[in-house]
Amino acid sequence: MNAAAPSPALPDDLCARLRDTLLEQGFTTTGVRDLLGAGAHAALTRGEPEAAARATREAGGLGSLVRLFLLGGTEAAPPLPELDALVGGGLLTRTPDGVRAAMDLRPYGEEDAGGEALWYVLSDLDTPAARQDRDHVTGVGGASLTLASSLVRTPVRDTLDLGTGCGVQALHASRFSGRVTATDVARRALATARATLALSGVHNVDLVEGPWLAPVSDRRFDAIVSNPPFVPGPARVEYVYRDSGQAGDAALAGLLRDLPARLRPGGRAQLLGSWLHVRGEDWPDRVRSWVPEGCDAWIVQREVTDPALHVGTWQRDAGLDLSAPATRAQAAAWLDWLEAERVEAVGFGFLLLRTVPDGRTPEVVVEDLPGELADPLNAEMAGWLDRVDWLRDHARDEALLGARLTLSPSATLERYAVAGDEGWSDAGAAVVLADGPQWRHEVDEPAAALLAGCSGALPLEELFALLSFAHDRPVDALVQAALPAVREFVRHGVLLPAGAAR
Repeated sequence: MNAAAPSPALPDDLCARLRDTLLEQGFTTTGVRDLLGAGAHAALTRGEPEAAARATREAGGLGSLVRLFLLGGTEAAPPLPELDALVGGGLLTRTPDGVRAAMDLRPYGEEDAGGEALWYVLSDLDTPAARQDRDHVTGVGGASLTLASSLVRTPVRDTLDLGTGCGVQALHASRFSGRVTATDVARRALATARATLALSGVHNVDLVEGPWLAPVSDRRFDAIVSNPPFVPGPARVEYVYRDSGQAGDAALAGLLRDLPARLRPGGRAQLLGSWLHVRGEDWPDRVRSWVPEGCDAWIVQREVTDPALHVGTWQRDAGLDLSAPATRAQAAAWLDWLEAERVEAVGFGFLLLRTVPDGRTPEVVVEDLPGELADPLNAEMAGWLDRVDWLRDHARDEALLGARLTLSPSATLERYAVAGDEGWSDAGAAVVLADGPQWRHEVDEPAAALLAGCSGALPLEELFALLSFAHDRPVDALVQAALPAVREFVRHGVLLPAGAAR
């Protein structure tokens, strides 16, 4: 492992001047995309820089910045203020031919009802050599984008970003929070996040050093967001950004149990995490056991990897040569540990918690999230919380039967058949949502008819009476058989309370 790199030392006033220059030059997500064009931009995203380099040849100052910060090039005279200060602060390094980037700096942002945010994210270079640093600060990667896309944007007074790293989640939280407190155990990460926030013009974030929840042990928040060290393995810390220091998934389990004490009543927490699939144990029951009393929880598994793929993925992420003897020895020890712990697979996904007032029954759901996600998950997360509240208010069968429901506009009914000796014969039907999570529910004819009848005009009890007549079945039997499915339809957004939007 390499010696620790020095922390960036970029004063806020220098970051402000640098931000002004970057914006003047058009070094934004839109500006870079427009300069490169769709093809070269896609190639750069794939790690193929040549097309992007060609697109910058006659692009003036913006081209120089793209070559310097996105292509790893050396520039003799980039259009930046106070080059000596930027070199001294650790952003740039001098070479005989000019300067090159010593850290990764790239435009970032989001657009919502509040307008467009123009941000800049500072992190360590994403090179095999740089990733060998124990305190390596990762940039905007798949995990951070995944978590950011799931954040409920309901406005809150204050948010805790636990383990902020380079500050990506703090940027997003700053949009819906009056104040953000961002913590990290690594001083280098906090220095990097401080520069990210200053470069992004974000001023409602406080940075605090310390492990896990220790720095805020006397505080409560309306929201907590965390992309914690979640890579299951032996108890160790080879890389601070991914290793918890505890064996397996014990750190995640402990964090979940500790979170409610740091949340105000009704407060929410959103995390990414990984959990072990242990031979002889049901993984949903295992993860469900971590959820504290008095909390709603929605835990959704997005990926499952076998032990070999799990180890190989994270060794690649660390920039290791997988064929090197030391890497193979590390892999062997890791796989031995997984085998000794009876681990058959490793799951990965989202965790959403919310504290529930005393006297109300919590809802805890652990499930797989099917299909590709074409849309951000934040609307679905917010919708799940709203629908769980509605179901809790309609927990009694009488209340649910008196409700008016509407079928989601994105719901479709799929019928399928199987071939036999006499041709095709109907084999069943399923209702599927076309947007968001692609929930799929097998339905029989009465259930399909019930869904089609949910237009908000009639309460459920009247729809059941019509179904009873149409299908010649006792209404009580239909109600008893269908109400559990109705609740599941509501939970997944297939059925919506009349007047509610998906």
